Amino acid sequence: MRIRELLYIGCCLMVIGCANPSVPDVYTETDRLPQIYPDYTNVTVPINMAPLTFQLDETADDMIARFSVGNDEIVCAGKAQPKADEWRKLAEKAKGDAITVDVYARQAEQWVHYKPFNIYVSPDSIDSYLSYRLIFPSFISYEALTINQRCLENYDESVIYDNVLCSFEKEGQCINCHHYQQYNPKRMQFHARQNNGGTIVAYDGKIKKVNMKNDSILSAGVYPAWHPWLNLIVYSTNKTLQSFHTVHHNKIEVYDTQSDLIAYNVENGEVTNIENDSTEFEVFPAWAPDGKTLYYCSAHFEKKDTTLSIVSEIVKRSKELKYNIYRKSFDPETMVFGPRELVFSADSLNKSATLPRISPDGRYLMFALAEFGVFHIWHHDADLWMIDLQTGATRPLEEINSPDTESYHSWSSNGKWVVFSSRRDDGTYTRPFFAHVDKDGHGTKPFELPCSDPDYHRQFMRCYNIPEFMRGPVTIKPQKFADVLKGEGEPVKYVQKLTKR
Repeated sequence: MRIRELLYIGCCLMVIGCANPSVPDVYTETDRLPQIYPDYTNVTVPINMAPLTFQLDETADDMIARFSVGNDEIVCAGKAQPKADEWRKLAEKAKGDAITVDVYARQAEQWVHYKPFNIYVSPDSIDSYLSYRLIFPSFISYEALTINQRCLENYDESVIYDNVLCSFEKEGQCINCHHYQQYNPKRMQFHARQNNGGTIVAYDGKIKKVNMKNDSILSAGVYPAWHPWLNLIVYSTNKTLQSFHTVHHNKIEVYDTQSDLIAYNVENGEVTNIENDSTEFEVFPAWAPDGKTLYYCSAHFEKKDTTLSIVSEIVKRSKELKYNIYRKSFDPETMVFGPRELVFSADSLNKSATLPRISPDGRYLMFALAEFGVFHIWHHDADLWMIDLQTGATRPLEEINSPDTESYHSWSSNGKWVVFSSRRDDGTYTRPFFAHVDKDGHGTKPFELPCSDPDYHRQFMRCYNIPEFMRGPVTIKPQKFADVLKGEGEPVKYVQKLTKR
């Protein structure tokens, strides 16, 4: 039984022990909002989101929370943990409006009623599943590493793939960069590095391991972007390194020492270079939804110091690495890419832009911006920004950002929601946060992924990495993926020009 389930059972027993909780008859009023964790005060949630649970985050002997819409209500004691069926009924009644939440805290024999707050219920639904990599926030060990999936309509969670199924310790493995074609869980890919390394591609029930290493390309594919309908995946190929800081508040820095863009045809195994300028570090490809434009980031770097190796010079000049956003046209019929065009000049702001993601309607491009470098998830100054691709207007998403790290963002399939990884809770652990985005590109106050026990994330010592929406669950068993990974990888065939099959 999973820890999450045990925590939920324990909390259910606690609530059952407080039979039929009711709102106090006698209390004093305060004009301030309650301090609760997670902070769900005045957030906007999808109509189909799992119940929001919370606990009082200030000293008290007891707490009563009432969720109400008109004459219908849910009353919880100790921790606010509405039952799923009751929550769904209340959310449906509040659709397009709000659930009012009243919180009462008891100190000794005196009850205090805090200022009520709202949970706004949007009629816009959210994709039913989210997948993410779970990893410790350190460089000590990555053996306990999984790709998981969570049903957003309840608290069900399962493992897609577990790092230790193939190898352990000295023969360890690292899995990363899961991705889907158009939110389809039947069309998935992820990488395994080191022991039994290769790229796993699952397509409509078929699974294969690909050995993408080839003398004509820099390295195996890393960051993926699956074309909206063609069986074509664009990757960046990266040679990376890490350095570790003892004083700087950004404890780890990840660098590219080389990186290019390649395209891989899943059906015939062909691979080709798209961008391979040795003075450009290309990374993070992303398709526009029309399949005719490829966005990516690139930083210009030329070696100057003949006394240093390229690695040493990059580390020394790391703050000079500023990534801009570019795009290339693409003809799906001829499979030909056009020349690059500059979309956003981050270096003109003395900043670095990464992770471009385009909304499903093609209107907005969301990206992460920090002072320098490529791996913004380790940068406490990283924020989310938005470009209106119709008008060119660019702005920081102040309504979504926090004083800490925001990174690794994804759009829902209907373009109404975004999910991103944030360290806003404690500065150490990344957790998924969601926000609604309206037709004008403005977001609502973000809310944290709800759990059956509101204290779960404070006890769960892993980071959520690369949150990706899915229309449903991956049904391939983890051991099936492991069996394929243990076999030989299918070699790629390098071509100067891709052919359409």
